Amino acid sequence: MELLVIALGGNAILQRGEKGTFEEQYNNVKNTAKDLANLVEAGYKLVITHGNGPQVGATLLRHEAGQKMFGIPAFPMDVCGAETQGFIGYMIQQALGNELKLRGINKHVVTVITRVIVDKDDPAFKNPTKPVGPFYTREEAEELAKKRPDWVIREDSGRGYRRVVPSPDPKIIAERYAIKTLAENGFIVVASGGGGIPIVEEEGIARGVEAVIDKDLAGERLATLIRADRFIILTDVDGAYLNYGTPQQKKLGVVKLSEMKRYYQEGHFKQGSMGPKVLASIRFVENGGKEAIIAKLGTVIKALEGKEGTHIVPD
Repeated sequence: MELLVIALGGNAILQRGEKGTFEEQYNNVKNTAKDLANLVEAGYKLVITHGNGPQVGATLLRHEAGQKMFGIPAFPMDVCGAETQGFIGYMIQQALGNELKLRGINKHVVTVITRVIVDKDDPAFKNPTKPVGPFYTREEAEELAKKRPDWVIREDSGRGYRRVVPSPDPKIIAERYAIKTLAENGFIVVASGGGGIPIVEEEGIARGVEAVIDKDLAGERLATLIRADRFIILTDVDGAYLNYGTPQQKKLGVVKLSEMKRYYQEGHFKQGSMGPKVLASIRFVENGGKEAIIAKLGTVIKALEGKEGTHIVPD
């Protein structure tokens, strides 16, 4: 029975144009749960990871509003990440658990609040690039810079000013042994949500840091460390393309590892979208995985049958 790590894209939880109400998000998760239940019914062991970008942004806004209006202390980013892991995990647990019960499948879903160890000397800490939280006017940004000299605030694509934080490379999934043990014993595990809670270890003591880890790169670390057979990234497009968005665009089907590395190095995949997904897939196969798949949400069974998606395989 193969072990799959399924990385859910943001559209599994929140669709474009939605406000982000709990009802909207839970309905999306219920639809996603049907696909996940199909995998369980087909006999696969599952570990599920997911994004949390819009959710953690909304959580930061809530904390900021609570502090401004009522004087309630705002929590740091690592704690906000843990909050979103908890509530998204709850939605997946409930929706998938209900779907399995309807099908008469006796399986339990658990969420593991997951920390990801990063290098305290990662160059990203000296060059924050990941925008988080609300937009500010120039005046608000200047005032905030005085109050929070530890923050880096930059203009964001003409839309206003935002805080930017480091995005370090994930090294180790702290809870990897627990996740692997649960999966091997028949539990469906939700883990490493939003790229995990970034921590550094100094003299054996862990502490959270203000950073955001790319969810797909963290998903690869999880898949590799628990020795998953396949790593599947489900997103809002049907695979990876060369020359995407141009008249010359070409969808990639089955691609050998060395060939995909060449395409990545040639710059075919944008860093803000497909780039991390392709890099994560390359790393997984390099580290001994059987296959990495990038496919559209809703097509996972066909993707596993080789009928959909982009498949990165060993040479």
